[in-house]
This record gives sequence, structure tokens and C-alpha cells, in this order.
Amino acid sequence: MADGWIIVQPDIYVFAVIETDGMTVRSIIREYLLTEVSWRSLNSAVAAVPRRCSNGTLPRVAQFYGERVIRLVEIKLNGSAKPSDPDAFEETVAKFVKQFSPTETTIHIFSDDRTGAIFSECHVSAKALVELGTIDTALDPEGQPEYRANRDLVEDHTAYKQMVLDAHAGRTFSNIVSEYITGDPKPLKIIGGQHRYTAIQTAYDLSSVNKEHGIKVYFDLDSDQRLDVQVISNTNISVSRDLLDRMYETLAGADLREWCQKVGLLGPKEDFTDKRKRGSPISVRAARSFIINYYLGAQSAANEFEKSDTTPVVPKSGTANVAEWDSVKKQHPDLWTDDKLLRAGKEFKRLVDKQRESFARKPGTKTGNPDFAEKAMNDAVLSAWPYVAGLLKDNDIRLQRHFGLTDTGKPDPLRAAALAKGRHQTDPENYRGLGYRTDPKERGRFVELFWLQAEKGGGISDKMISAAIAAYHAKQALLDAEEKKKAME
Repeated sequence: MADGWIIVQPDIYVFAVIETDGMTVRSIIREYLLTEVSWRSLNSAVAAVPRRCSNGTLPRVAQFYGERVIRLVEIKLNGSAKPSDPDAFEETVAKFVKQFSPTETTIHIFSDDRTGAIFSECHVSAKALVELGTIDTALDPEGQPEYRANRDLVEDHTAYKQMVLDAHAGRTFSNIVSEYITGDPKPLKIIGGQHRYTAIQTAYDLSSVNKEHGIKVYFDLDSDQRLDVQVISNTNISVSRDLLDRMYETLAGADLREWCQKVGLLGPKEDFTDKRKRGSPISVRAARSFIINYYLGAQSAANEFEKSDTTPVVPKSGTANVAEWDSVKKQHPDLWTDDKLLRAGKEFKRLVDKQRESFARKPGTKTGNPDFAEKAMNDAVLSAWPYVAGLLKDNDIRLQRHFGLTDTGKPDPLRAAALAKGRHQTDPENYRGLGYRTDPKERGRFVELFWLQAEKGGGISDKMISAAIAAYHAKQALLDAEEKKKAME
């Protein structure tokens, strides 16, 4: 720019915009031809928009320079929308308008009064969405930019396939939730509606379908506001609790993820699963469960095992506040550097790998046994095994027998086929055997089983399974009797 002239191509094309009584655009072509176009009918519209309002906001008219036309797009603050830095905010919105060329001539700015998040709703072309948008969105762009906020795309789902067909047919989609971040090659981060966005992208890339689509775009979000937008955007559809857990844990920091990567339950740079399924990375709830139950076992007295309630817990999922998890972190601030916990994590990873290897598909066979292969990741096993590891953390001999379970048993260390035959006389007819359920009774039975195995060593046997189930019910009867005696006092 020189003396108010905008240089498009040096010595070829420059222009200037003058706002006095209306709008005037002057251009010089090849330093020979001078043109001037004025819009006097815009006089009242321009004059009616003040440069600064009494409340400090700046609903300034933004100049929009399109490929063929020049028009005014008004930025209008509504209700309680009050940016902390009006000038910087207006500049951000003006950049958005210039980049995305929304259909609307007035960009209404609103505020979510619960969080203070500021947003607008407008329509932009598929071309702009595809070229300047992305579903590769980080929940914590500054602290943990490599970990994603969105769930994985489900491209084989019937509903998604229909979206793609509809997009090719020219359907206009709406309510695609996003955040605009300046200074990024892909400034529009898609927070909600990634399946709709991808359908639009497919139709544009393959068939050049360039319809306008409705977006809700947020500006200048902080981390708390960003998490809130992620949550409310994903509760409009059937979103897994595992994804919500991952989002909450990401906001809390990288400690749990880094611990799982260190012990091998997650690979390097791998994130928690967004929906638990066979063979998937560990979930946030499963990782929390392991650590919580290790410390529950560690605070229990091993010499009081026979007369203590030794039932592990499975923490809540899909919520921001998990009482057991918050309590463990508060009581054990050094848990991330606890060598005994770290060793237990690595030993459990060995057990998981050995169990999976035992039922991996062999050459010449149709398939392995996925239920048996994933037995170590059953919630009852995953909570009971660390519970016993915590109980025995100061008993090196028995702890080594507990860890040594991985190296015993044929064909698999957990003897999944034998577990399936384990049952008690009080079990219902539809009970499929030990290791298929995750209720407190199932978890308590596994604690008894791992406790007996650590006492005897040599792996799990049919007789040991029966003894463990009987021991659990005997203990529960004893605890119930003691509770009733106390009630008499």
C-alpha cells in the first residue's frame, strides 16, 4: 500500500477506497487508465454505523473485496456480546469476512452467556469450507497440538454414505460448528459436524459441487470455552463417553497419556481411543481404572484380606468430575513418578500382549478367538489385576508370582476357556462364565483369583477358579453377617 493506494500488481493495477459521502473506488490500470465508481445510495448506511459505541464495542462496517464486486458487510454486536478487545476482535472478524465471503451482508455477533464464548452464524461456500477448513482440530492448540479433539470418522456408516450422496445432489447442510483462528493456513477448525463437512468436501473435490452451507463460527475461544463447545457440539449426536473422557483428560493435561505411553498401553504419540472396541487403544476410563485400583489395593491391609471388602471399582465415564480419580490424584501427587506403579503398568502390558498373542490368527486358520484375546482388557480383569498388584506392592515374592502369571498357562495366561466354565450355584442361567461381566461380583471374584494365584504360583487352574469363586461368596457372607451384627448394637 502506498499513500492509500492498494497495489494489486505493480505498474499494472492499483486501487483506492474512499469513504466520505458514500463510497468511492478509484483504480489505475497500467498507469494509463483511471476509473472512478461511486455509490451514493450507501451514504445513509455508512453514516448510521458509528466508529465507537458508548459501551466500548465496535460494530464497524468491514470492507469486503470480492473477485468481482465490492460491498459493505456490517459487523453487528447483539445482546451481551462484548469482546474484551473490541478493536482486535473487529479485525479478526473482518479477516474472516474477507477470507470466507459469507452470503450475509450483516454479520451478527452473539454471546453464549454461560461461558462468554462469542460466535456468529452465517453461510459460506463449499469452496471456502474445503480450501480453508479442516477437521484436524486440536482441543489444546498451544499445550498439546498433536492430539485431536474430534472423534474418528465412521465412513462405512449408512447415514454418512447418505450424506455424501445428498452432498453430490446439491444438498445444503447447516449447523457446522467451527472456530476461526487467524494466522493458520486452515483457519476454520471444524468442531462439530465433521461428517457433514467431509461429505461436502467429497462432493466438492469429486464433482465441484459448490453450494452455500450454514456454519456457526466461534472467535477467540479460551481452553475452557473450547472444551464446552466440543462437548455441546457432540451431544447433539450419539457420541461415545470415551470421546468425552478423552476431551476432559486432554484439558486436564498430558500426564495420563504420557504415563500410558511410557508403560506401553499407548504407542508413541498415540492418543486414547474415542470409542472402545476390540483391539483399540486403551480408553481414558480404563487407564484411570488401572491406577485407581492399584492405589485402592495399596491402601488395603494384606493381612486383613480374608475379612475385608476387596471389591475394585470402575470409575464413571463421560463426565468432567470423577470422584475416585480426583481423590487419587490429590492423595498421590507423585503418582506419575511412582516406580512401583510404573512397573505394574509395564507388567500388565506384558499380560495384555501375551493374551492377545495366544489367540492371534494363525496361518491356515480362519480366525482366532477375539473374546479370549481381549480378556485382559475386560473391566473386571483390568480393575482386579492392579488391585492385587497394589495389595502386594511390598511383598516381593508374591508380587513376582502375580507378575509371573503372564509366563504361565496354556494356551493363554488367563486360561479364558477355563474361566468361561467358572460359575457359582447362585449364578443365573444366562451367566456365561467368569470374565464376561464387569459388575462388582465379577470384579471381586477376579481379586480372589489373582490373590490365590499369587499365593500358589504356577498359573490359573480349574480348581483355583472354583476356589476363588467360593472364597468370594464366603467373604461376602461374612461381611454381611458383620454388618448385621453392627446394626444390632
